[in-house]
Amino acid sequence: MDNDAPSIRNANTRVPTKKWLGQHFLRDMNVPPRIVEAAGLQPDDCVIEVGPGLGVLTEELARRLDPVRGRLVAVEVDSDLLPGLRERFGAQSQVSFVHGDVLDMPPEELSAGRPYKVVANLPYYITSAILRHFLDAQHKPQSLTVMVQLEVAQRMAAKSPNMGILSVAVQFYSEPRIAFRVPPGAFRPPPKVDSAVVHIRVYGPDDRPVQPTSEASFFRVVQAGFSQKRKQLVNTLASGLSLPKDTARHILKAAGVSPDRRAETLSLAEWASLEHALVREA
Repeated sequence: MDNDAPSIRNANTRVPTKKWLGQHFLRDMNVPPRIVEAAGLQPDDCVIEVGPGLGVLTEELARRLDPVRGRLVAVEVDSDLLPGLRERFGAQSQVSFVHGDVLDMPPEELSAGRPYKVVANLPYYITSAILRHFLDAQHKPQSLTVMVQLEVAQRMAAKSPNMGILSVAVQFYSEPRIAFRVPPGAFRPPPKVDSAVVHIRVYGPDDRPVQPTSEASFFRVVQAGFSQKRKQLVNTLASGLSLPKDTARHILKAAGVSPDRRAETLSLAEWASLEHALVREA
């Protein structure tokens, strides 16, 4: 690590960033070990890294993985960065690089069907899409440990009465925990906001805190509830689900939820109760 550190710092000063890719290269060498510790990696883990950039986090991940039993698959969309990455890590058999958009790549193909963990410094503009890509996948990760905008991290981990669609969606599949904050100066160029590393432990199918009738109907109710956030649930559900207002009021009461509440005040369990009541009414 020490031998490579100077080259990493030099690369950070040389390589231009591409704004359209939301690139902010990690330059604080104290951060990668903390990310890997938060991820709880084991030597024989399979890890998917999204956007290795200049390889600062990649270096730490590779160091923690066994050359024979471990595997690191780093997906990079910027073709200009790949030659340098492949040259630098070419002698490390546990590391491979894939060129392309991770949203176009099924996780089971990247992991070759193995259980896997996601560790990444995510571009802000595509954070939600990447989270959905892995959490909605048939072959879900064991965990995601990701650097995101602090505000997004706080929204992921929010509890009622301050929940939103993101917190409901993430917490339906997993247990998010903010591990630590990262200041703008840890990156080049520095972003205009603070960042945070979030560790997301993904539930097994039978381990989820709520069990709706179906995921599709659960998220249909959630999306309807948040469709007009400032309005009372009786109005948003009636509008979003194309129901008579009296029917929406009846469903809410059957679920034990007051019709005059707003979406952000509901807990995950209350959303599940609401979905069950809707299915019974149908």
